[in-house]
Amino acid sequence: MNNKRQARWITGMKLKTRMILLLGMMCLLQTLGIGIFTLTYLNQSLDEQIAQRALHVAKTVAIIPTVISAIERNDSNTLQPLASQLAKKNDALFVVIGDREGIRLAHPTAAKLGKPMHDDEGDENVSALIHGKPYTQKAVGSLGPSVRGKAPVFDLTDEKVIGIVSVGFSLAAVADILNRYQLTLTVVILVSFTLSVFFAIGFASHFKKAIFGLEPEQIARLFQERNATLESVREGIIAINNDGVITTFNQAAINTLGLDSSEPITGKHIYHVLPDSELMLILDTGKPDFDKEVWLQDKKLIVNRLPVISDEKIVGVVSSFRRKDELDAVTSKLAEVQAYADSLRSQAHEYSNKLHTIAGLIQISAFEEALSYAGQESRSHQALIDLLVQAVPDPIVSGCLLGKFNRAKEMGLELFIDPDSSMQAIPDSLSREKLVSILGNLIDNALEATLTNHRRLVSLSMTDLGNDLIFEIEDQGRGLTDIEQSSMFDKGVSSKEEAGHGFGLHLVKQLLSDLAGDISFESALKEGTRCVVTIPKVRPV
Repeated sequence: MNNKRQARWITGMKLKTRMILLLGMMCLLQTLGIGIFTLTYLNQSLDEQIAQRALHVAKTVAIIPTVISAIERNDSNTLQPLASQLAKKNDALFVVIGDREGIRLAHPTAAKLGKPMHDDEGDENVSALIHGKPYTQKAVGSLGPSVRGKAPVFDLTDEKVIGIVSVGFSLAAVADILNRYQLTLTVVILVSFTLSVFFAIGFASHFKKAIFGLEPEQIARLFQERNATLESVREGIIAINNDGVITTFNQAAINTLGLDSSEPITGKHIYHVLPDSELMLILDTGKPDFDKEVWLQDKKLIVNRLPVISDEKIVGVVSSFRRKDELDAVTSKLAEVQAYADSLRSQAHEYSNKLHTIAGLIQISAFEEALSYAGQESRSHQALIDLLVQAVPDPIVSGCLLGKFNRAKEMGLELFIDPDSSMQAIPDSLSREKLVSILGNLIDNALEATLTNHRRLVSLSMTDLGNDLIFEIEDQGRGLTDIEQSSMFDKGVSSKEEAGHGFGLHLVKQLLSDLAGDISFESALKEGTRCVVTIPKVRPV
């Protein structure tokens, strides 16, 4: 339970607070660890150095001729002041000199003279007196704890051990040195901890800014939402970084491109997965692409590519795409709906006018004229429907033509459809949406040109004989000059002065290019323009 409470308490804190605490504690623990190791190592080093110093002094005293001769004579009177002088000169706690049996001949405490050296330190001095080898030790004697160095004293022939010299340094001095170092280390630890806190604050602030002020839990939630979003959309999505390495690749992209979903894709270079990709070009140019048709992996796609910019630098590219045939299917359905809606709107408006006329005739008691008018309109409309059913069985194209016929009547014009027309062999592979857009724009242009020239008739004939679909549209407009004919397909060029024109023929030219079709014009000033559209039934390879 306590662990859970602590976990909730930690996760409840802000990221910046957590980072400051964690970095500060880490630095504090590291500094404490280094400090303890340093003090321990220093303590061992000082003990060893002082022990070696004590041994060195003991060896030096052991070879002094005066000491050797005095030991041979058991002359304490000579050794006692000499030992005191040597201890003082070397800052030693004591210098003790003993004979071959370990009996003290010199000692800082006069009462200890003549007594064995092992009585207060428990050391029989075997290594020095028996084996003739110097050594060091720690011991607590009558003068307190000390580090000692003991050296044998040989006779003048350097063959026989005649005595021993013991030199000691107080351990209290070592403790004083360690206390001084400990104080220094404590100050260093506090300063280091303070600096680490300031460093942690600066680092945490910079890190927080880099992640847009979000908390780890928020980032995790956003990551989950981002993955769910990528997998929920039907468009394929690919993202690369500025090195061309793939960072995002959703399942829709794998399915659309027909890639193997069992092989990891993220982390690979884009050229290793899609050799024909142009994403690297966007990295170089920084120019986005919108609704661009491309062939990739033997599929025609509609692609959008957008550079990712951070701090005014391009750091990657994101691309979304979908198969063109799927979009064409959706567009075709929308075109059907729009054509149907236009047809209904035109018919509703036309029938409203006719009903008003019939109602007026009835109100003035012109019953015979009302019946004659109703029958005439019914026969005219039925004749058009019969013609379209026989000549153009495709519902999308015939619906478009019926809508344009009604719109012409709204404008006070007449759209004459050649009764000998035939458009029954439209291949299934031909995009109805593009075909309707081409016909609709050309008929609209012809109606507007005829209306502007105060004429009434626009003619349409169609034939599907041979290998091509041929549409001929003739208006009674003012005609086109040579200059107008040369620039009529340019985007934004129009004979109309109002804004928003000049895009219809440009779109027609693009659509015909997609269908491998062609368009030609014959125009005479003040007489009108004849337009011929040719679309192959089978697109040439």
